[in-house]
Amino acid sequence: MTERGAPLEELVARRAPSFLHAAFCFAGVLLLISLGLFVFQVNLHVLIFLALIWSGLHASGLGYSFAAIRRMMDDGIVKALPAIYIFLLIGMVIASFMQSGTIASLLYYGLDWLNPGIFLAAGLILCSLMSVATGTSWGTAGTIGIVLIGIGDAMGIPLPLVAGMIISGATFGDKLSPISDTTNLAAMSAGTNLYRHIGSMLYTTIPTFTIVLVIFSVWGMQYRGNTLPANHIDEIRAALSGAYRLDLWVTLLPLLLMFGLSVKRYAAEISMSCSVLLAMLIAIVYQGNDGVDVVNALWLNSPGTTGIESIDRLLGRGGVYSMAWTLLLSIMALALGGIMHHAGFLRVLLTHIIARIQRIGTLIAATIASGLIGNMAMGESYISIILNCQLFKEAYREKALDRAVLSRSVEEGSTLTTGLIPWTTAGTFYAATLAVPTLDYAMYALLNLLNPLVSIGMAALGIGLLRGVR
Repeated sequence: MTERGAPLEELVARRAPSFLHAAFCFAGVLLLISLGLFVFQVNLHVLIFLALIWSGLHASGLGYSFAAIRRMMDDGIVKALPAIYIFLLIGMVIASFMQSGTIASLLYYGLDWLNPGIFLAAGLILCSLMSVATGTSWGTAGTIGIVLIGIGDAMGIPLPLVAGMIISGATFGDKLSPISDTTNLAAMSAGTNLYRHIGSMLYTTIPTFTIVLVIFSVWGMQYRGNTLPANHIDEIRAALSGAYRLDLWVTLLPLLLMFGLSVKRYAAEISMSCSVLLAMLIAIVYQGNDGVDVVNALWLNSPGTTGIESIDRLLGRGGVYSMAWTLLLSIMALALGGIMHHAGFLRVLLTHIIARIQRIGTLIAATIASGLIGNMAMGESYISIILNCQLFKEAYREKALDRAVLSRSVEEGSTLTTGLIPWTTAGTFYAATLAVPTLDYAMYALLNLLNPLVSIGMAALGIGLLRGVR
């Protein structure tokens, strides 16, 4: 069999990197990206390309052929193909929901009941319920998240704060929902029951969510005086009603369909595709839009026609092309992750750390930290979840800890932190969907920031540590 067609395992060299070599390679990637991004303001795509060359040279130094390195990159991308499909579909979901009047209707009626003083707390609860029911943080951000961004902007609330609130709520469900892919993947990879995994996460997630809800409630109070003048609200609503037919019983059907299919545990691709088709039908038949324009909007949507610039800009978002920046960056980051994983750099680095862990609190802190490191190195939480469950499983068994504690810690390190890193699939997706840069909203994504810290603190105090390997 030729080198190009050989299985990946037959292409790899037999020499593993030393710990110092792995640390040097990984540190070089982080230094290159951080300096280029924060000091020299270099385009992130270019930085990932340079990081690919850096890691590829290190892999070559271990004896890997170019064909083997390319196969590593291919494998990193292939493992995340479901996420790439979602990228494409979310762009079409957003555009079709704009065309059907779904987003316009939610915005129209939301201006009435979302008071600025309770906006952040109410939005957090709304996003949390949506994400638990649908099991998708991306679907939540791409639908109700866009509406909340529009309303928050109209109310004069800083958009990074609004985006942080949306991502906190969206991640809550992505972490806890029994129909979430990461929830199922973590339970399966750790070898524990799905509902035991969810029960274990409740120990740390519910206290964190309570803290986050209180903080957003307090923050929201300072904006209670930001109520839009009645004439401004009337102007926005008149503009929306002049451009769309806004009967909720029709315009909400695509969202309800996606919600219902998700609850029935249909694949995300199926539920999103069906909701896109229904939204297109509503846009053509009910809204009276030109069929060709509606179809073309799935590629790149056109600005709204309300006459209010900020609203038109919001209603013109979506389409496959709008996700191109995000998609290209994600593919490059996944290729980088493939090299870091298959060449052994990340495994050697983490194995060396695990071997020196003695205390349970330190073990859980190291598990969470390795999830963050895995996301930074591989650009995707799925691979990080699988890898860390494999690496830490024996250490948890030796400490007589339930596998659900392992799955919980892996989720808190991988699922929660991936949206805080600019070059991961989640970080790039949220930034593109909500039109707020990752580094701007990251400090306000309180659930994502605090949950790992709460988990580490509880472990240090011996709280929520389920004993016995199950």
